[in-house]
Amino acid sequence: MTSTVPEKTLDLQRAAREHLWLHFTRMSAYEGSEVPIIVRGDGCYLEDSHGKRYLDALAGLFSVNIGYGYGEEMGEAAAAQMRELPFYTNWSYAHPRAIELASEVASLTPGDLNRLFFVSGGSEAVESAWKLARQYYSARGEQRSMIAHAPSEPYRDFDAEKAATQGPERRLKAISRHIAYHGTTMGALSINGIPSLRAPFEPLVPEVMHARNTNRYHRPARETEAEFTAFLLDDLEHTIEAAGPESVCMVIMEPVQNAGGAFLPPEGYWRGVRDLCDRYDILLCADEVITGFGRVGAWFGSERYDIRPDLMTIAKGLSSSYAAIGAVVASDRVMEPFMRDTRMYAHGITFGGHPVQAAVALKNIEIMKRDQIVEHVASTQDTFKAKLDQLLDLPIVGDVRGTGFFYAVELVKDKDTKETFDDEECEKLLRQFLSPRLFERGLICRADDRGDPVIQISPPLVAGEEEFDQIVTILGDVLAEAWARR
Repeated sequence: MTSTVPEKTLDLQRAAREHLWLHFTRMSAYEGSEVPIIVRGDGCYLEDSHGKRYLDALAGLFSVNIGYGYGEEMGEAAAAQMRELPFYTNWSYAHPRAIELASEVASLTPGDLNRLFFVSGGSEAVESAWKLARQYYSARGEQRSMIAHAPSEPYRDFDAEKAATQGPERRLKAISRHIAYHGTTMGALSINGIPSLRAPFEPLVPEVMHARNTNRYHRPARETEAEFTAFLLDDLEHTIEAAGPESVCMVIMEPVQNAGGAFLPPEGYWRGVRDLCDRYDILLCADEVITGFGRVGAWFGSERYDIRPDLMTIAKGLSSSYAAIGAVVASDRVMEPFMRDTRMYAHGITFGGHPVQAAVALKNIEIMKRDQIVEHVASTQDTFKAKLDQLLDLPIVGDVRGTGFFYAVELVKDKDTKETFDDEECEKLLRQFLSPRLFERGLICRADDRGDPVIQISPPLVAGEEEFDQIVTILGDVLAEAWARR
């Protein structure tokens, strides 16, 4: 029978206000006002429920690397996998797409980063890397992290047994950098160097210490790059020594730090970090959740900066966010102890290596190779930077920094003294004016003050001169208006 009852249409605005909880969002802002609803995308552009178009200069969240124009290809890959095998787990089993994706990524990663442990996203990847680093030393034979027993065994004092088999201190601690963002799950949040994000959820997972980041803009004007590098490495070594080198299992850093505004590494920095990790026998993890898959003009930031990490975390660009997938990539050296006897990495994620997500990620890499996406970024990044540098003519713009398609514009009250805006001024400038005004003008980027106030710009990797010009024009107009309103 054919129903004559008209289909009920959901009032999206009402349903969004009544049922949807938006991430990192002041929900009170939408009382009596509309929730922005994005309904479609193509290339570098999005369209909302009213038909208004926006240039997405943030690529979703630094993640839609190939842009929004490949939905049909991605959908076909997903549908084919759904028909063949909609789901199976990687817990003790394998399936073709996870094997193929692991092999494909391993062929792209530098050095001996050859083993992939799949998860569902970036925070899980960071969490998993820390857990792996903690267990690595136990698996290597330095300590026993747990004692197995049968449920029927008589009472045993397991705490005492564990203490007797361990050294004076296990390797538990991680070191990251000030203002660095590494995710939101409890372990990843603990690694974050952003106090305002950690504070609501403390106490967090012990133990994490934070070293200085590579923000050079506010350093002494006469300081040479070599002096800055030496300063940073000295600080990192002091942080390791303060933590107790024998207790540190991992140093985790982004090749180019996102939070605070695209902090580039000075010459010799990564070589020095690698040397310190080798000297103190600490695993080095490159957090490539953002910088991986072409964002900085190479497949990985670790390749571009010769980081030679022991671990790498990936997500976002792995599928260009067409699917929720991430991974920890481990070196042969880190994997080796887990290949012995009965040892195993005691961790798992239900959806890690999901066959449909893996199929989408494989298609994403195929598209990136076929359409030479990484090569496009490498060949146009200087043009993009030159156009963004035009913003330095504005009195409110103190610095433009970044590489690839990954940039930040730092805002200042005084260019000569580099005086920044205080918290109250940032509230008015960023949240009350810049964010809504840029959105109104059809440009999506991020106004952020987790460090000093910046505008973060990270378009899809398919952007070209037309998009570059549009970004600079709109940003220039709105920033000039912001300066006039101050």
